[in-house]
Amino acid sequence: MERIKLFGHLKEKIQNIQCNHPVRVGIDGVDAAGKTIFADEFARYLQKTGRQIIRSSIDGFHNPKEIRYQKGQDSPDGYYLDSFNNQAIIDFLLKPLGPNGSLKFRKHIFNYMTDSEVELPIDISQKDAILIFDGIFLFKPELAEYWDFKIFLDVPFGITVKRAFKRIKDKKYLHSKADILNKYKKRYVPGQKIYIKNVNPKEKTDIVINNTDFNNPILIK
Repeated sequence: MERIKLFGHLKEKIQNIQCNHPVRVGIDGVDAAGKTIFADEFARYLQKTGRQIIRSSIDGFHNPKEIRYQKGQDSPDGYYLDSFNNQAIIDFLLKPLGPNGSLKFRKHIFNYMTDSEVELPIDISQKDAILIFDGIFLFKPELAEYWDFKIFLDVPFGITVKRAFKRIKDKKYLHSKADILNKYKKRYVPGQKIYIKNVNPKEKTDIVINNTDFNNPILIK
């Protein structure tokens, strides 16, 4: 399916959601499944609805390094359990935009590159706004109930690791292919497999999309 046709299908689904608060859309998937690109393009597409579009990402809700790595630099359990501040996502974004919420929100609170908090002014949402939020582990039990519409991008690990290697190498986060592959082998992929095994996110989502080909995503569910 062409991406633009898929966006049209998703737009119709979202516009049919009846609620008296902003529609909170979660776009989940393993690391390097293409969530950020997909979410950015979809958010731009939704501008044509005339509704306020709020774009946010789990990257703005990391825990500090001392929490992220408290179980060890290569711990898959640490990656799954300690990477993100889920309570902050709820308190600063999902609850305010939910039923009886204040509509006062913050799109992100933490800069993981500098390992420091970010002090942003509080934004005000319109009641018919649409939140597009991408990230990993979004449908964990503590977060799942807050999403009004859930999308999962499904891509095999063999492909996502290759994508991640190129992305990380381009940004010069790590210095060698061996470093990158070792980190994915020991921490990232096993951590995401814990999530898939424990949560089975594809069964909990409204839409499953095979995003192996960026330009021709396949609607599975």
